[in-house]
Amino acid sequence: MKKHLLIAALLAAFATHAAGAGDAPMTIPSLTGEVLEVIDVPSYTYLRLKTAQGEAWAAVNKSPVKKGTEVTIYDPAVMENFKSPALNRTFPEIVFGTLGETAPAAPAQAATASATPHAGASVGQIHAEVGKAIDMAPVKVAKAEGRTGRTVAEVNANRAALKDKTVTIHAKVVKVNAGVMGKNWVHLRDGSGSAADSSNDLLVTSQDEPKVGDVVVAKGVVKTDVDLGSGYAYKVLVENASFQK
Repeated sequence: MKKHLLIAALLAAFATHAAGAGDAPMTIPSLTGEVLEVIDVPSYTYLRLKTAQGEAWAAVNKSPVKKGTEVTIYDPAVMENFKSPALNRTFPEIVFGTLGETAPAAPAQAATASATPHAGASVGQIHAEVGKAIDMAPVKVAKAEGRTGRTVAEVNANRAALKDKTVTIHAKVVKVNAGVMGKNWVHLRDGSGSAADSSNDLLVTSQDEPKVGDVVVAKGVVKTDVDLGSGYAYKVLVENASFQK
């Protein structure tokens, strides 16, 4: 019962933060809690967390995490009935996301599921806490050549006109969430656009898995108003992209 209440609370938070109007940057919550248990497998670290809403399981890219520390999971996505082949175990509910910096648990400070901007919505706030999860080095990459060449800012600004059309983006990989919902979720920046309205960041899905820091040419199809459920809605993203260096 407690687990279901926790997931219900998280989903309610997702829905609330995804319901912004107009072109305001979309915000989604993070999940913060004290680590009660750590299970490492080749690709992931599974964490049992004590949060303000109760206990919850989370999975992040393999990381050195110790029991008793307080961690924050960014870009959380709740999955139901997830089976881990490595553990031969099915989790009724589990949260996948990106691990922020760890700190000793503070008994006087309750763990909360707080609202944290998506990458690009408030660059200084989220990047200062995530650290190496996102590449914060200055970016200045030339626009891709050819008739399908577009900058990150152009795809964001002209998303309606570009819907269902192929675009080519020459940009730097600043963040990768691998193996989520059968895809790799890649954030690209080329120095165009503004952090104030998230137009400096473009989300791309792919079966390819570039590395953070790579300068790549990504080619894929523009999709708009994509609703993935659980509060994850995107005004624009590029799907099924291929990557070349």
